[in-house]
Amino acid sequence: MSEHRSGSDWATVPPEEVRKLADSVTGPVFLPDDSGYSEHIDGFDRAVEHRPAVVVAVADAEDVVTAVRFARDHGLAVAVQITGHGAALPADGNTLFLATRGMNRYEVDPGRRVARLEAGVLWQDVIPETARHGLAPLNGSAPFVGAVSYTLGGGVGVMSRRYGFAADHVSRIEVVTADGELRVATEEENTDLFWALRGGKGNFGVVTAIEVELFEVSRLYGGGLFFPAESAPEVLRFYSEWAAGMPEEMGSSFFMLNWPDVDGVPDELRGHFALHLRICYLGAPEEGERLIKPLRDLAPTLLDTVADIPYTEVGTIHNDPPTPGRYHINTFQLTRFDREVADVVLSLVGPGTQSAVALEMRQLGGALARPPEVPNAVAHVEAPFQVYSAGVLGIGEDDAVLADQDKVVEAFAPWNSGTRMLNFVAGIAHTDAAYVSEAYTPEAYARLVALKNTWDPGNMFRVNHNIPPVPAEG
Repeated sequence: MSEHRSGSDWATVPPEEVRKLADSVTGPVFLPDDSGYSEHIDGFDRAVEHRPAVVVAVADAEDVVTAVRFARDHGLAVAVQITGHGAALPADGNTLFLATRGMNRYEVDPGRRVARLEAGVLWQDVIPETARHGLAPLNGSAPFVGAVSYTLGGGVGVMSRRYGFAADHVSRIEVVTADGELRVATEEENTDLFWALRGGKGNFGVVTAIEVELFEVSRLYGGGLFFPAESAPEVLRFYSEWAAGMPEEMGSSFFMLNWPDVDGVPDELRGHFALHLRICYLGAPEEGERLIKPLRDLAPTLLDTVADIPYTEVGTIHNDPPTPGRYHINTFQLTRFDREVADVVLSLVGPGTQSAVALEMRQLGGALARPPEVPNAVAHVEAPFQVYSAGVLGIGEDDAVLADQDKVVEAFAPWNSGTRMLNFVAGIAHTDAAYVSEAYTPEAYARLVALKNTWDPGNMFRVNHNIPPVPAEG
């Protein structure tokens, strides 16, 4: 471990204190010049460039307690990362950075239909084990993201129209708060903290483990319908009406892309524009086939992968790429999605537009709009669809990405509900408190601020989509 550098933009932590920290934790500790430092701070979204004073690759909850107490005693902020998909603000030289991927233990209790997941567990770790018992968690469309961080941000996946947000089905949270204490939050214990963490994510402490409900789902009728450019307008307009009539058991979304001519892309799509309709039906495959038959009858597909599949293949429905990069993202929910809005989508990213951003829209509604049995901070609002647009920075198209993102916001303005989901608010584009507040109802946000004042008045946990405390009057 190298000597600790100092300067006006770096915390002054004596090297001997950092050595004491390293001797008191199980996981390794890194300073900026150490081998392994960069490896642990690099994340999926590299538009957020971290440069913390100290990195602790925590191995267990005791490491987290020790590290948070160290940060408290030395006036450091605390940042937490597993994969970096939801990165927001960069960790600077006044930050202690906790890399949690070593906390990857999980336990499945099939009798109680619950799983206990440590902070570093990925959905792809636990899905095969739950599947052995005919059970499934409410994971996201990309199984390679962190289970705990995803869930605490709300959590919207392919089964959410039927079962709601992943945060709605958390029964226990183990968390280290700003005072360095490891606490348990449940419906009966530390109830305000339990409410805030489910939706407020990392603003109130470092969550070391959660317990989540599992569902009796072993198979899905799901996959993708890929339509060529010439059929995209007709299919998308029809889809806007078709989706509105679907039961909650049917989850769907769409994505448009000029597929690159590179290895790894199916031959049927390489070098072609395609409208990708994603389908997930939680019922008999025969009924799922009947429900999507009107889509299949509209036009020939480039590729049709919709079939009865085991839940272990849930990631193939969206086929989200696991490639790290520098991303610029916009997201918000719409008040409606009909043929008029479909035409706006086509004008932005349809065939021939050559947009520098890709656009995905997910159908919401159903259980996502209903309050859960145990209330939480997540906004359960009526909104039929969500917009998610993303562009890649650093490849010579930054100006085009920013311009096309502005076009997306402007074009959908008449139907923008003013609400968004925290899980999809990623990257450096939108990190101010006003933007973050739109992930909550006004009443919930006011309560979150009050609880921030209670649990983290010094805003130790601020390297995130921050909910700032109100400064004390004096």
